[in-house]
Amino acid sequence: MTGEQVRLLRRPQAAPADAAVVARFLAQVQRNAKVVALLGRLPQFALPQAALVAGALFQTVWNVQSGKPADASIKDYDVFYFDAGDLSAAAEASVDAKLNRECADLGVTIEACNQARVHLWYEGFFGHPYAALGSVDDGVARFLVRCTCVGLQPHGGGLRLIAPFGLDDLLAGRLERNAPFAPHNLFERKVASYVARWPNLVALPG
Repeated sequence: MTGEQVRLLRRPQAAPADAAVVARFLAQVQRNAKVVALLGRLPQFALPQAALVAGALFQTVWNVQSGKPADASIKDYDVFYFDAGDLSAAAEASVDAKLNRECADLGVTIEACNQARVHLWYEGFFGHPYAALGSVDDGVARFLVRCTCVGLQPHGGGLRLIAPFGLDDLLAGRLERNAPFAPHNLFERKVASYVARWPNLVALPG
């Protein structure tokens, strides 16, 4: 990791959480060198509202807390962006291919998702309606499990933390349904997969 990459991770901007909690989160996320490298590269792609979100972050935290390698079993690294000017699947696929091609040396699979077009395919894929989003932040706020609603967005030479529900539950391993955006069947399936991999996690009723 270069000094610049470490500097980026030490400069979160607006964060809806206690500074000590944010510092603890960043210290754990920084243990994953692939996260650090990808965050350092995202600005060069000039994607609107680009952010690294979801599993690359919260799974890194849970891996570190459970004594596993920081990048253990992370299937993919989700990059959200918001381009309302081109809602085509082809444009999204082109972004995805470019990210994976130019970051191939990291040895990870990157999943790029234009949040401006999620409503066009979500119901057909998951069987539940999904209202159009207005930003990347809106997309992060609709994850099935509240504590997994987290992202890091390169911004102004630093990082902007996206954490609409804070970080306490993530760091404590508490899994709560993100009603009304999480149908019970999808939430239960997701929680079962998490608990199977990190047995210390606790699912909250609701």
